[in-house]
Amino acid sequence: MPPAPDAITAHEGEICIDASQLRPGVHVRLPIPWIEHQFMFNSFVIADDEQARLIAAMKLPQLFCDPTRCTVPLPPSQDAASAGPDDDRGADREAERAAEKERLAALAAARMAEKQERSRVMSELRGRLDKAQQHYLGAARAVGGAIRDFARNPRESIKQVAQVSEESTAALLADPDSAIVLIAEKAHDDGHAAHSLSVMTLALLLGKQAGLPEAALRALGIGALLHDIGKLLINPAILRNSDRNRHEETIYQTHCRRGFDEAGRAGSLTAPMLDAILHHHERFDGNGFPDRQSGNAIPLAARMVAIANRFDNLVNPVDYRRAMSPSEALSTMWTREQKAFDGALLQLFVRAMGVYPPGSIVQLSDGRVGAVVGSAPGGKPLSPKVMIHAPEVPRRQSIIVDLAVDDALTIERPLRLQDRPTEELDYLLPRRKINWSYLPARA
Repeated sequence: MPPAPDAITAHEGEICIDASQLRPGVHVRLPIPWIEHQFMFNSFVIADDEQARLIAAMKLPQLFCDPTRCTVPLPPSQDAASAGPDDDRGADREAERAAEKERLAALAAARMAEKQERSRVMSELRGRLDKAQQHYLGAARAVGGAIRDFARNPRESIKQVAQVSEESTAALLADPDSAIVLIAEKAHDDGHAAHSLSVMTLALLLGKQAGLPEAALRALGIGALLHDIGKLLINPAILRNSDRNRHEETIYQTHCRRGFDEAGRAGSLTAPMLDAILHHHERFDGNGFPDRQSGNAIPLAARMVAIANRFDNLVNPVDYRRAMSPSEALSTMWTREQKAFDGALLQLFVRAMGVYPPGSIVQLSDGRVGAVVGSAPGGKPLSPKVMIHAPEVPRRQSIIVDLAVDDALTIERPLRLQDRPTEELDYLLPRRKINWSYLPARA
């Protein structure tokens, strides 16, 4: 595979260096395809003498360096003419050089094998993500159609919704990471369906964390998918207005009761499903609507959907300028709004989502930026799987780092999607669906 044309020319701010200048702390960029060398990245700061020797042993005709990324002064070049005269130990030195060359070749081969194994693991994860994406697309079509046709044919709509809930529950139980795309891949043109799918998935994650049996999860999923069915009876202008006046707010609050009445007429929904529709805006402190229920008087399904619904509304608000990152939303719910929710369930929700929920854009300790694509293990809540933004690597071979295993890297902070450059988002979020926050079109 030949290198890309811009790989063999200096990028802005780069200079050419030679192998004699390689040492720990010096930044280097290798102008060859990522798949042809044993290092994790094409561009990196040399960590130790071993890395410097391995790069030198590659005998590349060109090496590039960005001096601003070096952590030590860049040494001057030392060509062959400046080297000291050879001594009488020529044969011994030749044998030493041959042994070192053999050692470095063996080390490079071992690291290449390790890199290929990492690539295989990445490929498997991408396969699961692709499968989850296909599940989302089918679920979005089914739910969108069911919601549109609910008033005309509620029984058929409920049947379609039940199918989506059953399939989603099975996928979640079989492979929790398969929910990643269902959570994160939000289309911005399918209205109620996108929100309903997110709330369903979030509620299912919470229900799974709470230990609900599969039948109860399926019922919870149906209630979550239909929780906003009453909004179909509300003027869209009121729904789109994030600063409703008192009269508009009164009308808005009728969507719970109207949805409950409409769904009840279908005659095939169970009490937990109807509870989720009627009471998902009740608050644990009694300040919700429509009935100002409080505490455990609020049905369990409604308490779960309330948490899922609020989270999605924080990260995907009507006014995108108010959108929060997933981490900000969790923090807001935990520190500022905790009284509104069942505290035990909210704690389970935070545990299920993780400190850095899937879809988060984060900055790593080496300065690189990535998207969280896999949940962190229970014992290491700060160490999820992260897809790295590495333009030199084809996205289908994208580098996915498991921070629970690669403990040399850590997450420094979450980043706001709106603040990231377009080319970075094109790489990490190629369809602009795998995100939590609405991203406006850029000029």
